[in-house]
Amino acid sequence: MLLRHELGEVLRERRQQQGRTLRDVAAAGSVSLGYLSEVERGVKEASSELLGAICEALEVPMSVVLDDVTRRVAHVESLSAPVSLPVGDRGAVVSASAA
Repeated sequence: MLLRHELGEVLRERRQQQGRTLRDVAAAGSVSLGYLSEVERGVKEASSELLGAICEALEVPMSVVLDDVTRRVAHVESLSAPVSLPVGDRGAVVSASAA
């Protein structure tokens, strides 16, 4: 899991919920259309300044966007929580990742 992918998904979902185009949000935030597209696809990392401009253009507080990202990351982490598996003849237990 990469944080930039989760952030990009949240930004895209917010934009689409508003029925707005990439071009509209890019213009409103004074952000390059290509760069915004790359951020939404998780190809590029968004600086705090760029993220602030995008959030302002979407009229969504950065704290709300980051909270959405946090929830997505927590969900992904819960899917890969360690599980205990019995190993060997003595019933020893080892931890393994479920993912």
